[in-house]
Formats: sequence, C-alpha cells, structure tokens
Amino acid sequence: MNTQLETQDAPPARDSRWTALVVIAVAQLMVALDATVVNIALPSAQSALDFSDAERAWVVTAYTCSVAGLLLLGGRVADRFGRRRSFLVGLAGFAGASALAGAAPSLGLLIAGRALQGAFAAVLAPTALSLIAVTFTDGKERAKAFGVYGAVASSGAAVGLLVGGAMTEYAGWRWCLYINVAIAFAAFAVGSRVLPKGDGQQGGGIDVLSGALVTGGLAAIVFGCAQAADGWASISVVLPIVGGLAGVAAFLARQARMAQPLLPLFILTDRARIGAYLSVACAVVGSFGMFLMLTYHFQAVLGWSPVRTGLAFLPLSVAVSVGSFGLGSRLLPKVAPRTLVVPGLLVAATGLFLLSGLSPESSYLARILPAEVLLGIGMGCVFTPAISVATSAIDMRYAGVAAATANTFMQVGGSVGTAVLNSVAVSVTASAGVGAAAVVEGFATATTCAAVLLVAAATAAAALITKGE
Repeated sequence: MNTQLETQDAPPARDSRWTALVVIAVAQLMVALDATVVNIALPSAQSALDFSDAERAWVVTAYTCSVAGLLLLGGRVADRFGRRRSFLVGLAGFAGASALAGAAPSLGLLIAGRALQGAFAAVLAPTALSLIAVTFTDGKERAKAFGVYGAVASSGAAVGLLVGGAMTEYAGWRWCLYINVAIAFAAFAVGSRVLPKGDGQQGGGIDVLSGALVTGGLAAIVFGCAQAADGWASISVVLPIVGGLAGVAAFLARQARMAQPLLPLFILTDRARIGAYLSVACAVVGSFGMFLMLTYHFQAVLGWSPVRTGLAFLPLSVAVSVGSFGLGSRLLPKVAPRTLVVPGLLVAATGLFLLSGLSPESSYLARILPAEVLLGIGMGCVFTPAISVATSAIDMRYAGVAAATANTFMQVGGSVGTAVLNSVAVSVTASAGVGAAAVVEGFATATTCAAVLLVAAATAAAALITKGE
C-alpha cells in the first residue's frame, strides 16, 4: 500500500501551489511564443546564415515535425518517469536546444536546435497539463488554474510577435532563441522547489520505436514537400514522400498490434472526430501560411522593421482570441459544433482569398488587415468546437489521448502546410521573374492554395461532423 502511494504525484504544500502554477504557465508561455518569435526573426536569420528561400521553411517545420511526432510519446514519458522530473528535464532540454539554435553558425545546426526544441516541447506540453491536474484537486481551484493556463497559452502568439520584433530589431535574431535559456533557467530554479513530487509509474516501457517511426515518416514527407519547388514529379520529391507515408503506415500497424499503444486506433474510427482533426489541421495550414508569407512581405518587400512587422500581426492574434472566446465558447452550448466549424473555415478562407490579389502596392488597411481579421475570427470559431468534438463521446481514460491527437494534427498541418506553401511560393516566384512583383505573386498564389484547402476542409467538415445536431 505504501509502495503504491509513493509512486503517485503528491500535491505540494498548499501555500506553494499557486507558485507552481506560475512556473507551469511560464513554461507554457515560453513554448507558445516560440513559434511566432522565430517567424518574425526568420528574414534576419536567413540573411545572416545565407540560406535559400526553399530552405527557410525548415526553420519552422523542424520544430513542428518534432512536436507532432513525439507529443504522444511525451505524455507517456511523463507518466513513466514522473511529471515533475519530466517537466524539469523538458525545461533543461528546451533551454539547451535554444542555446544551440541561437549560437548556430549554419542552417544545419539551426535546424537541429529547432528539432530538439520541438522534442523537449513535446515533453513539456502534456506534462504541464497533468501537473495542473494533480496540483489542484478542488474543482473550483482546478477550473481557475486551467483558466490561467489557457489564457497564457492563447496569449503566447501575441507576446511572441512583440518580443520577436523587439529582440530582432534591438538585440539581434539570435536573442529570440537565447531568451528561452533565461526563462527556462528561472522556471527550473523555482519549479525544482515547488512542483509536486512523484516517481511515476513503475514498470512498463517507453515505445521509442513508435515515436521514431511517426516522427521520421513525417519528417520525410515534409522533406519531400520542401523539394517540390522544381516539380512534384521529381524523384527527390516522390521518394521521400512515399518513404514517409510508409513510415506512418508502419506506425499505425504497430499501434494496432500493441496492448498499450501510443495512439489507440479506435480514436480515428469516429467520423466526427476525424472531421474535427482535419478541420484544425487545415486551419493551422492557413495561419502558418499567412505568417510565413506576410513576414517576408512586410520585411523583404515593404522594408518594414521587425517591430513594425510584429505589430502588424497583432490583429490576427486578437481576432483568434475573439473568435475562440468571444464567439466559439459562447455559442457552442447553444448550437451544433458543425454550425461553427464550417462557417469558421469559410470565413478564414475568405481572408486568405483577399490576399490572392496581393501586390507590392497593396494597402495594409484595405487588404491585409481585413484578411488577418477574417482568418483569425474564422480560426477561433473552428478550434473551440473542434476540440470539443474531438474529446466528446469517449471514455474519460482516453480523453487526454484524443486531445493530444488534436494537437498532433495541428502540428502536422503546420509542418506539411508550411513546406507545401513555401514550395508553391518559391516555384511561382522563380517562373514569374525577378523583383518584388514576382516575390509577391508567389506569396499570393500560396495563400490562394491555402484558401482552396480551407474550402475543401469546410466541405469535409459539413459531411463528417454530425454530433450535436
């Protein structure tokens, strides 16, 4: 009896629980802001390290590939070795990976550092949620704690835009990565004293092979998509994509045979849940595509500073919050999820279609700002009901896996979508000639492709998401 109790996470002293929440929230903020921080810094990093437009997407996708492939494994690591221990190791690893990426003298090391960041983020994200659950056992306090966590997570993008712009402009792009070292060090120092202790679950292994199969498969698919600027029929495109699909298929086959799979396959047999997963994945394609293209449009074409670029993106982050909390959360109890998801995807697609007419002379207020607002509100209306569908009508023992799978689909959408859209933009620009007009034509074509994808996703969501009707 005593042995069993020793392996469970015990809440820390009552007066330190809220300090523990601050540590967890700060770590989540660090992970959340990292994506937008690096996006703002990307043009400066490309200039400093002298890598090509075709290669720039890897700075984003190296991170998202690792998170997507290892997120489910990260949750199992936390259960096996203990949440506190896993959280602290995740913090230390994320700090080390950030230092490596920040000091990188070449694109290869920058990509390696970003991939390691993603790997440790895949441990931090599920561990943070489970730490809140075991630290706050009272229902009201737990709701308050998760509310704080959600607010921090949703504000990460906006904070990242401001911090990324300021760091890039006044300290240099490398400090957008170095800042994580300071944040993680502070969180580690405090967290080692206040986080709940526990030894994890005794026995049971970590299915590293499954994590390697899905991560390697996804990375191969993204690699193939990134080579497509010269044509999709090229052997350098087809071979990695086929190999990647084989890796993902092997992962799924392995899950079907295992007694305790990382991903129970019955989660993917529910049509409404699949519709929700596809919806969030496609919505993320739109947001990642807009971020990448407009970052270069603002800085490389219009000559805006990183700070001005960050400020120009703020309406998008605000619109996502309005769509999610102001519309999605309030309307979800009153209407069917499909009633929010389908229009949300179409509204987001409309915002992307506005950018199909983008030119070097396009007005920010007349074209880009409305596009950001429409995309943000549409995405916000997709995420809340889609996550609700993904985690409903399922045994509570698997609710965490269902939610983690939704996050995985988001990261897959961000990875593959960024690679494909960047290849489209580079290919169109190369065929259009030289100069700003050719570059912007590539951006406009890529965002048009993303808009078409969102329309297709809306059609699929209308057919698949039938729960709550």
